[in-house]
Amino acid sequence: MKPILQKTLPYPPPGDRLPGVGPLDLRDWLLVDEAFAAQMALRDDLIARRRDQVLALEASAMPAAVELLDKVVGLSRAAPGYRCGAHDVVRPDGVRVALDPGDPLACLGRLVQEDFCLLEKRGGEHVLTGAVLCFPAGWTLSEKFLRPLSLIHAPVAAYGPGMARRVQRMFDAIRAEQPLWRANGLNYDDPALFAPRPQADPRPPGGPESPYFRSERQSILRLPETGAVVFSIHSFVLRRADLAAQAEVDAGQGARG
Repeated sequence: MKPILQKTLPYPPPGDRLPGVGPLDLRDWLLVDEAFAAQMALRDDLIARRRDQVLALEASAMPAAVELLDKVVGLSRAAPGYRCGAHDVVRPDGVRVALDPGDPLACLGRLVQEDFCLLEKRGGEHVLTGAVLCFPAGWTLSEKFLRPLSLIHAPVAAYGPGMARRVQRMFDAIRAEQPLWRANGLNYDDPALFAPRPQADPRPPGGPESPYFRSERQSILRLPETGAVVFSIHSFVLRRADLAAQAEVDAGQGARG
């Protein structure tokens, strides 16, 4: 399959350090980039043919999923390229998506490029109670579903007890009117967007010579009605040469500034 790639990132390329977190304007939450049509065609296909691998929803999380769908449709009404009716939405690529509140995550996965994870407080931690995850970067939804944050991040070497406490405090404290975002970046040898791997068989790490760079723009927000926390992921994959070209442009602009 021909790789689905972007040529630039809408932010400076992240380094190897753990990403920081900054405030997010909700108007900038859902992105439409140059790979929209190709990514959405892949998402349509994955949801149709591999639904069990890309969708999971606990019954009790249905109200949160419906609230999230309502929020995304509401924002799409003001987004360039979208045409929203009472019962369907026409995407910027011209594809019409029927709105089915009985299947909210599938609708969400077909409306925008973002993947969505729903996390709800159970005891002392937030638990993954629903997700549409078409573009997993080295993890498998079935292994993370209904797991708390500490176990979801267990394979991450830097995610020790101290980091786990800080992340949980952030999830507890986030307010509906103050969403947050961050971005990561990793070297990849394979540009495939749908790249699930079991926890027992992690992806071999890429290096500076890897031909691709994959970055996730991750956003965190709270739904005001259900109180669920939404973790969204917008995936970018660039060729190394395009990443280097962007870095040169950014450096030149910084020098002129």
